[in-house]
Amino acid sequence: MLKAIKARLQQGYRTTSYPDGPPPELPRHFAGLPVIDSSKCLPACRQCIPACPTQALDIDTRTRQVSLDTGRCLFCRECQRVCPAGAIQFSRDFRLASSSRERLVVTDSSPLPAVELDGAIVRLLGRSLKLRQVSAGGCNACEADTNVLGTVGWDLGRFGIQFVASPRHADGLLITGPVTENTRLALEKTYQAVPSPKIVIAVGACAISGGPYLDHPEAHNGAASLVPVDVYVPGCPPHPLTILHALLATIGRLPRGL
Repeated sequence: MLKAIKARLQQGYRTTSYPDGPPPELPRHFAGLPVIDSSKCLPACRQCIPACPTQALDIDTRTRQVSLDTGRCLFCRECQRVCPAGAIQFSRDFRLASSSRERLVVTDSSPLPAVELDGAIVRLLGRSLKLRQVSAGGCNACEADTNVLGTVGWDLGRFGIQFVASPRHADGLLITGPVTENTRLALEKTYQAVPSPKIVIAVGACAISGGPYLDHPEAHNGAASLVPVDVYVPGCPPHPLTILHALLATIGRLPRGL
């Protein structure tokens, strides 16, 4: 016991202070919210279009406006690498979640994505949020970055947010994976077992759009094809900080301006 106490004192306080303090340091290779400057786009270039593995990019042939769908994006930065003019860059901004699928499409003048849920739902779930996590055919990357929020470094439980074993004890679902045909029925039954009112959070490109499995005959292009989605969290996988920001926004626990 004395050794455990000594070790605890030596380690100090390990839990991030976010959102009351600064966010933890992000890894050097982190790719956040895309920044697009269509004025740099070279006529007839379009090198970024075939470079994207999930068809997340589009260029309006009339206006030359570049748009990037972060709901499809794998954040591989291949478009940034092949663009000779630097029209597409990935920032360090981890705030990627939105309650609107349309607002995940980034252009030159796009507003910052935001989670804006019905006030009644926020008031109901703001004190605590119990989620049943459903892995609908995921590769376990999004699942791992979600599960890490339960460690001492993040301590998700201090916000009253917990993952529960039974959907009947949950306020909603957190879904990862492209929803394969083999997981379709399980997801539908799990959703039906959650008492109303309930929310659904789709985490990762697969759960939002199908990701690299888009239009695969054994996948359903994400959770929204089967259940109504309230919050979208882009990434492949999203960083734990991106997921935490989305969950706190969902229950209205973010200080003004964050």
